[in-house]
Amino acid sequence: MPTVTLSQKFQVVIPRPVRESLSLKPGQKLQVLEYNGRIELVPKRKISELRGFAKGIDTSIAREEDRV
Repeated sequence: MPTVTLSQKFQVVIPRPVRESLSLKPGQKLQVLEYNGRIELVPKRKISELRGFAKGIDTSIAREEDRV
């Protein structure tokens, strides 16, 4: 697991393998979330990039007989 160091200006460098894996580009926006004592960086994506991301998902659910 890659480790990063927080600079005196509170900056971090995202390791190259992670940047390449997530296809991050210079200037791209990231959402910063604090959750249970940890920091999460989530890349912001254009809505057009998300088209089809749930393709093949099983949307069938069990329903009660009186709800069909």
